[in-house]
Amino acid sequence: MPELPEVETVRRGLEPVMRGRVIERADIRRPDLRWPFPPDMRARLEGHRVEALRRRSKYLLLDMSSGETLLIHLGMSGRMLVSGPAAARAMPGVFAHDHPAPARHDHVVFDMAGGARVTFNDARRFGAMDLAATPTIEAHSLLRNLGPEPLGNSFDEAWLAARLKGRNTPIKAALLDQRLVAGLGNIYVCEVLHRAGISPQRKAGRIAQARVAALVAIIRQVLAEAIEAGGSSLRDHRQTSGELGYFQHVFRAYGREGQPCPTPDCEGVIRRLTQAGRSTFHCPQCQR
Repeated sequence: MPELPEVETVRRGLEPVMRGRVIERADIRRPDLRWPFPPDMRARLEGHRVEALRRRSKYLLLDMSSGETLLIHLGMSGRMLVSGPAAARAMPGVFAHDHPAPARHDHVVFDMAGGARVTFNDARRFGAMDLAATPTIEAHSLLRNLGPEPLGNSFDEAWLAARLKGRNTPIKAALLDQRLVAGLGNIYVCEVLHRAGISPQRKAGRIAQARVAALVAIIRQVLAEAIEAGGSSLRDHRQTSGELGYFQHVFRAYGREGQPCPTPDCEGVIRRLTQAGRSTFHCPQCQR
């Protein structure tokens, strides 16, 4: 499933062709994805301008001139691809092909004023779209319980230390809790904990204050580097141009089972263990 860097990469790719432009045509090609589309979705979008394009955790938020916000979740395999010469003009240096013929899993297509097309493709149909009033969007059932953004000012050492204090759960599980910090997923938590030298099995409440402070900085650093690289493409993620992300080429732990630990002077080997049904990659020697 796309994590924060992948969704932020998509947001940045959509912004030049969507923000400030009217959705001239919204082609809704099926009645649902993971859940049914909102009633009259086409009519509620067509003819309205995208005033702002935001991200909250792993969700895209398109604030419309109608006073509603379109909430988009990419699910397991969702992609938002931009096409057309107008897209190439809006995104210098990025090749954007002519509009392709509709593909089997192209479920929603937005034709924007100016000629760009944005296609939502989702082979597994675990994605979702909904519409809600912009002033109350943060109260949406998918957003209201989310913690702070890890790249925002409200996520800091004090916040994290307070939420980890006394917790018996492993730190890996704690950082995956979207109520504690929004947007982190399995890939980036593995990478963060390896850089921090913290065992994924260590109890969250037993991490020293100094290590918590370092953890905040490392979370920000890993996410920033991943966004700069266009995210991680392991199976489905594509940037809006169709290009792969590149952060997977510099993974230190995730997916590297049996390979030497890249930490300087560490002679350990990356191991895989299962936590709450998910694979965790770590170095037992330098992560304590």
